[in-house]
Amino acid sequence: MANAASDFGKQLVTRTPEVAGGLLRSIVDFAIDGSTAFPGAKTTAARSLQSKGDREQAIDSLARYHVSMASMQGFLTSVGGLITLPVGLPANIAGLAVLSVRMIAGIAHLRGYDVDDRRVRAALTLAMLGDDEVRRLVADGKLPASPLAIATAPMFDPALDQRISERVMGALAGRLGGKHLAVVVVRRIPLVGGGVGAAVDGWLTFGLAGYAKREFVARHQASIPRQ
Repeated sequence: MANAASDFGKQLVTRTPEVAGGLLRSIVDFAIDGSTAFPGAKTTAARSLQSKGDREQAIDSLARYHVSMASMQGFLTSVGGLITLPVGLPANIAGLAVLSVRMIAGIAHLRGYDVDDRRVRAALTLAMLGDDEVRRLVADGKLPASPLAIATAPMFDPALDQRISERVMGALAGRLGGKHLAVVVVRRIPLVGGGVGAAVDGWLTFGLAGYAKREFVARHQASIPRQ
């Protein structure tokens, strides 16, 4: 995960929207599918379900785990202050993106959505923007529908998928470009920055968990395949 996050962060602000959107989809695929060293969304969700035995308890446990992981990586990528900021901040944004996608996908999986479906993956990507931003984009006519509507649409829309990827990539690049300047300034202070990074990333992930639980309502009561 660390290498993927580092490479992703370095390229965030240097790619055209089309290429950046493709890069984000690669990160989404990695977060959902996983690797030998990084269990994907379905595996993580299945382990949580096996541990808790109840779907909703498994979802809550999954959310708590990812909030804790996000706080930890926020601390580690911010604790060095100004010296490590050029490397730490891009890695932080990318790492948070990977954790966010895996968490949201795990919640959707436990609620009965096929996270291998391209419609669902587009919806998961959109959910990374959070409730307020998605509502604003839909109200402004910049996006046609909520993540739930996209996940359950009759067919996959490649053009919409591209628009979503570019929009989410823009939001991530905006964090690197200074939209969160106050947080960046505080993160320059060794140790203090680590605490701020942990708090901010944990809170952001907590908010996304709540949004995912509200948005991806249960589709059926069939058992979830265990990985």
